[in-house]
This record gives sequence, structure tokens and C-alpha cells, in this order.
Amino acid sequence: QALLVETGGGSVQPGGSLRLSCAAAEYSARLWSLAWFRQSPGKEREGVSVIDGDETTNYASSVKGRFTISKDNTKNTLYLQMNNLEYENTAMYYCAAGYMVADKLRELEYNYWGQGTQVTVSS
Repeated sequence: QALLVETGGGSVQPGGSLRLSCAAAEYSARLWSLAWFRQSPGKEREGVSVIDGDETTNYASSVKGRFTISKDNTKNTLYLQMNNLEYENTAMYYCAAGYMVADKLRELEYNYWGQGTQVTVSS
């Protein structure tokens, strides 16, 4: 089973930035979608952003304009640039891969998951 490995998490002050990376080998083909999800303590995992094989992107409304998803197919790497971070963005962030995903930010559409990287926003 191919691996998804997230890196780049850490602690940052409100208003700061972080860039998450996910090594996502074998998911660069056109019909694969790559996504970022997050889960805060006591909450369900929620979709943050997704990028399709044709580079189409979708975002949760809460992160639009602050987060940017991208991928580098030459490096098989998915990114999430997070700017103007807020306390509410504190969570474990996961990357996920899904094949022929219909509902882009729906957790059950994704079959492969990384172990997660922690993002903590605090002063």
C-alpha cells in the first residue's frame, strides 16, 4: 500500500503561516484527487481543501482566501500553504487520496490516509 507522509506542522502564533507537505507517490494520475483534512479534539474530521488531477481546487468556506492547495507532480508532493492562521485552525492535519472522487470534501470518498501532522496556533 502506497504511503502518504505529512510534514511541516508545528506551533505558530495567530496571524502566522505554515506550509504543510505530503509525499504522495503514485497519486499523480488524472483521476486521483488529493485532499487535506483536519481534526480537532472532540470534533469530527473535516475537509479543508482538495486538488484534482486536472488541477481543479476546492476549499472549505472557512479557509478560502487564506489557504492554498497545490501539488508538484515532478516531486509527487502535495502542499497546503496556510496564511493568517487562527486559533480555530489548531488541529491534526491529514492528507488523503481518493480515486474518482465525487463529493470532494467528504471523508468517506478517500481511501488512503497519512498519519497526520499537528498544527497548533497559540500565542
